[in-house]
Amino acid sequence: VQLQASGGGLVRAGGSLRLSCAATGHAFIIINSAEWYRQAPGKQRELVGSITSGGNGRSTIAIDSLKDRFAISGDTDRKTVYLQMNNLRPEDTANYFCSANVYTAARGSVDYWGQGTLVTVSS
Repeated sequence: VQLQASGGGLVRAGGSLRLSCAATGHAFIIINSAEWYRQAPGKQRELVGSITSGGNGRSTIAIDSLKDRFAISGDTDRKTVYLQMNNLRPEDTANYFCSANVYTAARGSVDYWGQGTLVTVSS
């Protein structure tokens, strides 16, 4: 299984980006739950939020200052999760990572990490 994070880039303050985290590598694959993290230069990695892909697909943003601007969602096929980021600020500049608990018939449910995708917000 591979977790592929994408969608990062350079954006001006006030702009929006949507990051994707896709699970691939098996014909039948399900994301049970996923988290988004970010790590700014010189800072520790922090949890941005999480989503469960059960029947109600509940998501939570872990950082209070992001709750009105960021949202996590998932595809109905449960293979991809998204991080929608609106009204971006320079302090949101960071490498964004996803992790997920992924089910495949071959391996059962296993935790995986994706590579980061860099978000740079200019003032």
